[in-house]
Amino acid sequence: MQTLGCTLLAYAQATCLPDAFLKNLGLSESYRGGLAVRIPYRDANGGEPAVRFRTALHKGEQDDNRFRWKSGSKPLLYGLWRLRSESSVVIVEGESDCQTLWYHGINAVGLPGAGIWNESRDAPHLSSFELIYVVLEPDQGGQSMLQWVGKSGLRDRIRLVRLHGFKDPSALHVADPTLFQGRWQTALEQAVPWHSVAAQQQDIARDEAWASCRDLATEPDILSRFAADLHRAGAVGVEREAKLIFLAVTSRVLDRPISIAVKGPSSAGKSFLVEMVLSFFSSSSFYALTAMSERALAYGEEPLKHRMLVLYEAEGMSGDTASYLIRSLLSEGCVRYETVEKTPQGLQARLIEREGPTGLIVTTTRDGLHPENETRLISLTLADGQEQTRAILDALAQEDRRDEVDRSSWHALQDWIAASDAQVVIPFARNLVALIPPIAVRLRRDTKLLLNLIRAHVLLHRSTRESDETGQVIATLQDYKAIHALVAGYMAEGVQASVPTTVRETVLVVAEIAHRDGSSTAQKVADTLKLDKSAASRRCQTAEKRGYIRNEETARGRPARYVIADPLPAERDILPHPDLLLATLGEHELREAGCTVAVEPEGYSSPPPCPGEELHASGCTVAAQTKGYRPRPPSPDTALGRERRRIVL
Repeated sequence: MQTLGCTLLAYAQATCLPDAFLKNLGLSESYRGGLAVRIPYRDANGGEPAVRFRTALHKGEQDDNRFRWKSGSKPLLYGLWRLRSESSVVIVEGESDCQTLWYHGINAVGLPGAGIWNESRDAPHLSSFELIYVVLEPDQGGQSMLQWVGKSGLRDRIRLVRLHGFKDPSALHVADPTLFQGRWQTALEQAVPWHSVAAQQQDIARDEAWASCRDLATEPDILSRFAADLHRAGAVGVEREAKLIFLAVTSRVLDRPISIAVKGPSSAGKSFLVEMVLSFFSSSSFYALTAMSERALAYGEEPLKHRMLVLYEAEGMSGDTASYLIRSLLSEGCVRYETVEKTPQGLQARLIEREGPTGLIVTTTRDGLHPENETRLISLTLADGQEQTRAILDALAQEDRRDEVDRSSWHALQDWIAASDAQVVIPFARNLVALIPPIAVRLRRDTKLLLNLIRAHVLLHRSTRESDETGQVIATLQDYKAIHALVAGYMAEGVQASVPTTVRETVLVVAEIAHRDGSSTAQKVADTLKLDKSAASRRCQTAEKRGYIRNEETARGRPARYVIADPLPAERDILPHPDLLLATLGEHELREAGCTVAVEPEGYSSPPPCPGEELHASGCTVAAQTKGYRPRPPSPDTALGRERRRIVL
């Protein structure tokens, strides 16, 4: 154990600073619990919310007992009362470094520890400075400083200072006080912007991740590989839902990440599914909570930029304030929350900002969330039928036989994607949007989700995609085909151009029972469909909310009596089939979309088109004229106008 005891004179000699200068800063000797140097931490108004004691000059062999806080102290930046209104300021670790810089007339504040930065507490004091120098020490403390710098909203104004050959400003001064100013100025001139260091670190991280994920990244169909690994890990019957969640988390690197609501009755496996998908991502990709308070999203310190916020129960965002903050984060890409706080000067307004963009994954037993939030999400409802229950039970019985899936390459793949540029161009976007019927206002948001799903799929397969002259990765029709298979039904259901299979099945059963008995109860629906009553009740409530059935029971506490209300709509496609989109593309667009256009001389008889679902199979050759499509007349001044085309994907 280190022997405690430090005098002000010994401290002054160790730092080569005059003891009179240190006394003028408020330092004194304390005799409580042993001899120590008392260092007051004053706020910007001169108050003393914290006191730190220097109990020894050097670290012990086993531990570090040089410092301790006075009971009741509230740590803050050291030197706030001395800050001057200048263009620049220096941030250092520790009081002695700060005192050394003050001795040389340099504007500075100190952190009581390299990792003790609090963005909401500390950043407002430095927001007026145009240039902020942060001294990085050549140890773990320097790495800790670099970590908070990368998360701070001040980072674009930060220059990183390294004192080559010296640990910190105090060591630079002790070595030779007369040379300090010249050496310090040289260090400032050699300081590098944070973004330059971040770019170098990103390049290193990208190269390391690529070495670990090369084989996976070059797979032609990564989603199918993911589904296979997920099944091996024990998730069954949720392939489509899992793929969409996987794409949503991948989209965190985009300017507008995709958000997901996973719905279903209790014990449907919602949380299990989300946890299983997230296990294929490193923890830096998401921030998971089981619940949060009304204002936690505003006051929290956890970085959310380009991460997914995961709430395992929607009740955690059910309050008006929480719903508003979630909506702000999803729509605006950040949280700006103004509140009023009590200060020594009285009540004052304070603006709290949480940087995004951030996506949301939430699980819920409810059929719907807040209406304003619901339209910003893709809703996935897990199957509640006997077939899915049987599949889960069988999987549980074989739990001890599950294959152990190595997720390291999956984590590396996502790290590689996150460390790469996330710019994607969709050459067929205008053609695609032109084919979507504008039948509902909600399609304005849903189409954005569609395009971002395509972008996420492109980034997942970026190693096998071309890039344009600006470095943007180019989407292909294969990307649209994959997304169409996943979300065509969801988009139609979202604008009620289609009805989920479970809802249609429930409405038809209610109609049959009501025709026979006058009305139907949830229990009768459960008996007919062989469901448990809770699942049947949830289905009936969903159908009632959509207006397809009506509850005629008016007495409280009595079972609902359902009858048919609005008729079920005829099924209508919202997203164009890939065949139809293909037929609208010109030669240049086809090449950009990853297709090879082969010119066929007049008189050549091409084979009949492949069936729609096989159209884009690898190596398939198809006619440009899709069934039901009347092509535009060819341009008369081109050879192509006198020839037929074959399109090879």
